[in-house]
Amino acid sequence: MNKSLRLFIFALFFLYIAQATSPLQLFIDFTPGGQTLRPIPGVYEGPVVIRKAIIFDGGGEVTIDGKGSGTVLTILADSTVVRNVHIINSGESHDQVNAGILIEADYTVVERNTLENVLFGIHIKSGFSNQVLQNDIRSIQASLTLRGEGIRLWNCQSNIIKGNTLSHVRDVVLTNSPYNYFIDNLVEDSRIGIELIYSPSCTVEGNIFQRNEHGIIGLYSDSLMIKRNRIQHQDKLRGTALAVKGSSQILIQENEILDCAVGLTANAPIFPENIIILNNNTFAFNDVAIYLYGDRGGHVMYKNIFKGNFQHMVVTHPSAAVDNDWLGNYWDDYTGFDLNNDGVGDHPYSSYLYSERLWMDRDMARFFRGTPLLEMIDFMERLAPFLDPPLVLQDEQPQTKYNSSVINHPAGKTSSER
Repeated sequence: MNKSLRLFIFALFFLYIAQATSPLQLFIDFTPGGQTLRPIPGVYEGPVVIRKAIIFDGGGEVTIDGKGSGTVLTILADSTVVRNVHIINSGESHDQVNAGILIEADYTVVERNTLENVLFGIHIKSGFSNQVLQNDIRSIQASLTLRGEGIRLWNCQSNIIKGNTLSHVRDVVLTNSPYNYFIDNLVEDSRIGIELIYSPSCTVEGNIFQRNEHGIIGLYSDSLMIKRNRIQHQDKLRGTALAVKGSSQILIQENEILDCAVGLTANAPIFPENIIILNNNTFAFNDVAIYLYGDRGGHVMYKNIFKGNFQHMVVTHPSAAVDNDWLGNYWDDYTGFDLNNDGVGDHPYSSYLYSERLWMDRDMARFFRGTPLLEMIDFMERLAPFLDPPLVLQDEQPQTKYNSSVINHPAGKTSSER
């Protein structure tokens, strides 16, 4: 066979493959392992799959268009890097978990990518020690419940999710995924900021959650560390900034919970070790700062600020709050004095159950919450109670001073400021 005939056959074979395969897939497949692929700027058709460790750098000028079918980019090779790529138009199947990026590998880095009009954003499946950094993620234009998770981890460990912006997604969900880190992210205009299900020993730190229905939810996930987050402007009637159920040894520290329907919802500990440690948090301008349900206490509440809330504490049973360990908190409705000016009230702060029980127990009474009618009932009960009201909580060392810099500037960062 002469040389020209061989070249002709090769050209026909190449054209056949090119018609059956995305040109970008060919570029990826022909890139040697460990090398960097920088495609020519432009729009490429997906889906594409990375099966060997390469560095795929779009330079901010490469778009992969899934054309509404399946997952746009799948990473199957350990130690792959994907950065500066624009990914759009995944499929819309929840059953098949159509995503912008699917990671089924370990030690990958996915950074500085933009994902738009994708059902699920970044889906990590059985992945270990991956890094998802500084990505911008938006789901499809659909009602809240029909969107997909912006970031979804299933059966994963030791992944770092840091510095991402998620807007108009459904949730961020970690399932059966311990020892992961969710740090310095912004989640806004979504349903749940982050939900941890059977995912113990995870860290949620330095994030901003705003205008969502719920903030951070921990379900059957022990030893969570929830620190220095800002959760704000979540004003749905039954939404909650923080919710914990069936989880033990949860540290909630130095968070700012501002302008939410409910600041913290927690159940009574089933076992003595099922406690929440609530330390140095700010609850300001919420409808209800803390809602505890069940018939026992046991949580530790130290040095928190309660200011401007419609109600600081709501309980389903008086002992659910009074049996907790309250100490050194600031209460803006404290009526005692600090004659020696040491920052600690001269008498304990005590909270009793008055007319608020009406709107807690009767949904129809919620309409009258904050009205002169309930204010009058509350005043009459305090002036001449027919029965001794139950004690809800008592703080032996209420603080009389607080750091006002936190709650006087509740706006926080928006996606344009990050």
